[in-house]
Amino acid sequence: MLKLRQIFVFALVAFSVSCSQVRHAAQQSYLSNGELKCNGILEQRAYTCSVEGPSSRKMNVYLPAEYYQTTEHYPVLYLLHGARGNEQSWIVKGDLLRIVDSLTERGLMRKCIVVLPNTNQYKDDKDFGNSRTKGALESFFENNGAVEHSFVADVVADVESRYRTIPQKSGRAIAGLSIGALQAIHISASHPDMFDYIGLFSPMVHPFAQHSHYSSIYRDLKKRQQIQFATPPKLYWVMIGKRDFFYPRMNCYCGYLDRQGYRHDYYISPGGHQWSNWKLYCNIFMQRLF
Repeated sequence: MLKLRQIFVFALVAFSVSCSQVRHAAQQSYLSNGELKCNGILEQRAYTCSVEGPSSRKMNVYLPAEYYQTTEHYPVLYLLHGARGNEQSWIVKGDLLRIVDSLTERGLMRKCIVVLPNTNQYKDDKDFGNSRTKGALESFFENNGAVEHSFVADVVADVESRYRTIPQKSGRAIAGLSIGALQAIHISASHPDMFDYIGLFSPMVHPFAQHSHYSSIYRDLKKRQQIQFATPPKLYWVMIGKRDFFYPRMNCYCGYLDRQGYRHDYYISPGGHQWSNWKLYCNIFMQRLF
């Protein structure tokens, strides 16, 4: 077991440069230099944190173009970034706004609100440092469960208090890449009545969590999933590249889901732990929402 763990850690170090590769300065210029073109309405907001760490965090919210001209209520997709990312990663590296615009224009995706929160683990306001990105190993080894523990109380509650949403399981989806997929696994399992659509893109299955009173959210996953799949989500989709360094663990994880009889989809693509795959997965996933 120790040898496997050492190999896995080595793989994380060796491939960490490919995990998100987002630089904060580039993100800021992308959003402020007038080159961003989209059909919808992009808003950047702050949400208050109820757990240890920074007092607030940032999130981007992408609204349908007609949002403020209608009284319609919309479903919500919560889309989480990976290591070395923040709330702007899916916009800058994932081309998310163009993908959403294209799918909605062609009638391939139901119009919805897309929420892109910062889900890194930070020590305090100074460490947060205007939403600073974190190194891959920081993200992998410093997660302590605080984000997952507070996600519904902080992010979901904030969004549903500000926007016209459909505040029920059928109106919520959560997806993430890499460590964001790990967070999606545990958030959805800990709140089985909250999310009907779960997308796991190149997921990191087992956390290297710092011990804290929040890390209990990583325990008893099997028991939590027994409850989650007793009334199964409409879509539970694992998507990964054949050359992804998490691929062997994903085979084990999907084998476990099969043995338990938990309904899920498994999509394997060429390539590895890379943005070209995550953009593809997001594109496919969003066409099956709501």
